[in-house]
Amino acid sequence: MGNDSFTAEGMPSPQRILFPPEKVCMEWRQRQRAGAGLHNLDNTCFLNSVLQCLTYTPPLANYLLSGEHSQACRERGFCMMCIMEAHVNKVLRSSGSAIEPLAVINVLPLIGEHFELGMQEDAHEFLRYTVDAMQRACLSGSSDLDIYSQSTTIIHQIFAGFLRSRVTCLSCKAVSDSYEAFLDVPLDIKAASSVSAALKDFVKPEQLDGENCFKCSKCDKRVAASKRFTVHRPPKVLTLCLKRFDDFIGEKINKVVEYPKYLDLRPYMSETAGEPLLYSLYAVVVHSGVSCGSGHYFCYAKASNGLWYEMDDMHVDLCGIERVLRQQAYLLFYVRDLVMLERGSDRGLLQFSKGKCKGCCAGDEHRHGLPRELVEPPSLEMFHSPLDMVMDNRLQVVLLERGGGTR
Repeated sequence: MGNDSFTAEGMPSPQRILFPPEKVCMEWRQRQRAGAGLHNLDNTCFLNSVLQCLTYTPPLANYLLSGEHSQACRERGFCMMCIMEAHVNKVLRSSGSAIEPLAVINVLPLIGEHFELGMQEDAHEFLRYTVDAMQRACLSGSSDLDIYSQSTTIIHQIFAGFLRSRVTCLSCKAVSDSYEAFLDVPLDIKAASSVSAALKDFVKPEQLDGENCFKCSKCDKRVAASKRFTVHRPPKVLTLCLKRFDDFIGEKINKVVEYPKYLDLRPYMSETAGEPLLYSLYAVVVHSGVSCGSGHYFCYAKASNGLWYEMDDMHVDLCGIERVLRQQAYLLFYVRDLVMLERGSDRGLLQFSKGKCKGCCAGDEHRHGLPRELVEPPSLEMFHSPLDMVMDNRLQVVLLERGGGTR
């Protein structure tokens, strides 16, 4: 991707680009079985599960394994990027064993001053503080940067996207847009039985009236308005947080919320027309227990060999996707699926469409080589959807073309 990956309609361009976007490698550079498990060192399951998901985030792992950051780093004190680089290298080079994640545990108070060894913490909160700490390390030495330039670090190029908040005056129909960066999408699951339903609720317009009236500059008075969030610039890695814990009393929502192996983000974008924005599931954090202050965290992650593993502290066990999709997920990690985006229109997928495809399927008959019904909800929520089968078959073809396969 070039510099155009930083632009979206209505958004300013960054004044500086801190990391070349063409150097972000989305596909694994090397393929191997899963690495080491992580010992639980006194209620550190929340930390272990998040670290494993970050370790198997392809663009992040590729960068950390390259050693590029530590070779250029001039930070003499705490640097989360250097710590993560050492951790990921150690995990992926210690397959079949278990290690102690002491490099991270020893700096817990520097990641978040309220984190205390021995206390059960929230995995989502730890994830956010860890990603923020990596972002601060990438911004070291750069001051007074605008928000759009800050989004050009390697970390924000991987994890961050932008939301558009559009407020429409119900009297004069004037529109006011604002943009904000996001690192994950929080999904209310109280009334939703699936991720697609929760995402539809997330982008549903909200009525602003009464005490929440909007001050319209055109009408020059407070008026009723509608407000709607949409994804305006999508991230390379999409993190979804299913809000299972009550904000005040910490009680947990124990219910099944279906989530797909492949997710099309296009219906939730500011611009819903165009080719699908397909993401592939690669990691899931699960919480077992009745409240956020107790219970146990573990995770599932897809290794670079394309196989899924259950990672429960020191234990790393091979499992099937069927088991992964049956969990009461807390955090879901999806990565942009470049197998589909870069190869879907030239070979391997056109057999599923009718008519002729030139470039990127300009007509309404099919999308990027796939029939429309295969890439739009609700088919994406099916346990074994047609899209799942298409993508699985395509992945096998790509692995064979590379002379790879699974090990």
